[in-house]
Amino acid sequence: MKTLTADWDGQKVKLTWLPKYQLQNQDIVTSVHAICIQNDKVVLSKITNRGFNYPGGHIEKDESPEEALHREVYEEAYVKGEITYLGVIEVNHKENSLFDIYGKYPIIGYQAFYRMDIKTCDLFLRENEAEARIWVEPSEIPYVIDDHEISSIILEDAISHKKNNIK
Repeated sequence: MKTLTADWDGQKVKLTWLPKYQLQNQDIVTSVHAICIQNDKVVLSKITNRGFNYPGGHIEKDESPEEALHREVYEEAYVKGEITYLGVIEVNHKENSLFDIYGKYPIIGYQAFYRMDIKTCDLFLRENEAEARIWVEPSEIPYVIDDHEISSIILEDAISHKKNNIK
């Protein structure tokens, strides 16, 4: 477990990495993300106005986190594969004085992370909001993604766990 305070557009948000956390029915998953791996390289997607990051996104109505993950990863990186659940980042706004209680996010929400072992890689069509897809050596990711320290911990967890090691 790792906790830090991140600055999201001027808002202080408490982030906690909870590896293997078993989601409960009342837990609100706001997004899903995948560390997609093929030939020991990680796929990153460049999303309009956000730069490069792990593919993922929001869950649509009546979609499970896993269904959303497969859809989002395909929309952003045009890859398919087998997934393994890694854990969640708990996003806690309780100490965020600028938090909008009427906004679209809960005061405590979860971002679910998975490892995807890529089985299929299709032609990159630049549809939706994805502008580019690149394969990166894991050691180079901190130079490509400008993100918080928890991102590196999740990457290490994904790299160190082979498919089906995590239940």
